[in-house]
Amino acid sequence: MVVGIYLNDKYFSDDKSYAEAIGAEFGGKCRTVHGYSDLDGLDVLFVLGGDGTILTVASECARRGVKVIGINYGHLGFLAEFEPEKLLDAVKLVKSGNYIIQSRSMMQIDFGGQTFYAVNDAVIQRSTSGDNFANTVSVHAEIDGVTVDNFSSDGIIVSTPTGSTAYSLAAGGSVLTPDINAFILTPICPNSLHSRPVVFSDGSVLKLSPVSAVNPLCVIIDGKTVGWLKAGECVIVKKAAYTVDFITKDDKNFFNKLLIKLNIWSK
Repeated sequence: MVVGIYLNDKYFSDDKSYAEAIGAEFGGKCRTVHGYSDLDGLDVLFVLGGDGTILTVASECARRGVKVIGINYGHLGFLAEFEPEKLLDAVKLVKSGNYIIQSRSMMQIDFGGQTFYAVNDAVIQRSTSGDNFANTVSVHAEIDGVTVDNFSSDGIIVSTPTGSTAYSLAAGGSVLTPDINAFILTPICPNSLHSRPVVFSDGSVLKLSPVSAVNPLCVIIDGKTVGWLKAGECVIVKKAAYTVDFITKDDKNFFNKLLIKLNIWSK
């Protein structure tokens, strides 16, 4: 088994204890990942950081068939399986092979002649500053060629079940369990009472386009701006051919984790 370590530098500085702990178990078959090409040939990737750190590398792992195990050094850590003090437990779990694989669906986003992949969400929203500033935007949504609505709002979030507990949830969207075969379209601060989140099959194809865009709309994939959507252009969203395979413990309970991580309930 060949394993890698990917981390958010701001949490570690000169601390190398994490590498020593993991390397001691896997010996020469362990390396630090600095770029996506370093993922080639890995079986498992330990990601040390917050949810943002995991999202940075998860889609590239999916495309290479590399399993991911997250160690939470961030704030929420919803995608992470272990807290920092349980690092050795995570190492032992991977080494033993007695773990569960939870496969999370992803979205493929085609825009501007490029293809992007999202584990969490794709967002089309108004610009809040600079020359592209807009008060509201109007986005036309079609699912399988049928009009859903023209959404007048601050923007649109399209999320996977994994991303349904992130920005979409904050904007009023429903929570989707990881095993459901669906995506959710959530308008951001809509100007109409009838504009509500729409859950649709992940076997469908979603097309989003500006109704009238004086200023281009910002396109954000998993928290990173990838471009600007202009009048006459569109964004196509569909289910990706890849899944992200997360290593989890055998006592995995989605709702228990949901309640604890979102501070709704505690024992």
